[in-house]
Amino acid sequence: MAMQIGILTGGGDCPGLNAVIRAAVKGASKKGWPIIGFKNGWKGVIDRETVTLNDQAVSGILHRGGTILGTSRTNPYKDPQGLAKVKETFKALNLHTLIAVGGEDTLGVAAKLVAEGLPIVGVPKTIDNDLSGTDFTFGFDTAVNIAMECIDRLHTTAESHNRVMVVEIMGRHAGWIATYAGLAGGADVILIPEIPVNVDQVCTIIKKRHARGKLFSIVAVAEGAKFAGKDVVQEQQLDQFGHVRLGGIGQILSEMIEKKTGFETRATVLGHIQRGGSPTAFDRVLATRFGIGVLDLIEQKKFGYMVSLQGNKIVSVRLEEATGGLKLVPQEFYKLSEIFFG
Repeated sequence: MAMQIGILTGGGDCPGLNAVIRAAVKGASKKGWPIIGFKNGWKGVIDRETVTLNDQAVSGILHRGGTILGTSRTNPYKDPQGLAKVKETFKALNLHTLIAVGGEDTLGVAAKLVAEGLPIVGVPKTIDNDLSGTDFTFGFDTAVNIAMECIDRLHTTAESHNRVMVVEIMGRHAGWIATYAGLAGGADVILIPEIPVNVDQVCTIIKKRHARGKLFSIVAVAEGAKFAGKDVVQEQQLDQFGHVRLGGIGQILSEMIEKKTGFETRATVLGHIQRGGSPTAFDRVLATRFGIGVLDLIEQKKFGYMVSLQGNKIVSVRLEEATGGLKLVPQEFYKLSEIFFG
């Protein structure tokens, strides 16, 4: 059996995944390397569910959101036989290397498997842009642009009705999307997980706006923003990586603002709208560069590494470094956004 390369996409979907798959397949084809896709993330490796990938299979997918391979939040280490099944798949399919496209959880599994001796390389993917070791991840720019456009639209209805509009934006533990979209969309307050929400402070800003004749306000809040360190969750059940399902802070915050200020307040949750649709040019190009760059790692036998964007260069970073801790919004960047509050 000829040497094969495998590729999977794990975790939440985001625009640009198909661009990575396309680039990796086309690049591998030029090198004469056969490549197969695993369906639905690590689940496909455990269950040995594969699809053949070639130039025809990836034709016309550059602009499509989501992932043609499917995805899941499966954690092989939650299955007592998971590790053994992954090793059996490598052996049975004669895998030379596996390309894991994912975020902290997917690449965290990859790092553990590399320590077990499996040849795996990574492509960083998180819509929240909170993965260490890379300046940006694909999907983030698309999500920011979608959130910004929604804020633009909320401005007109907020002004027409003299309302406060609270818009809940993606961001589990890091407020990158909320900060970028809030800055670009001219939000009057931006609230992120890195800094506990002070409702009285928010209401003071809104009241000052009203006092000077601005009878509407836009509050951008990340879904993971906390009141004095306490998560706002939709349900307590954990996924396979131990995460609760966050959300609901927009509605709670809007009720608190209306009660404290007396101003009519409405909440809008953007949710999965930010994940879907066609990727921006930036995300298509970055994903394409990652898809080609990861083949260089394979050629160099740099297993246990992932591709990364630093400045405008594609470089390599150890998976342990990338998954060792979240990349949070720096204080100085948030302070820049605070200049425009009110």
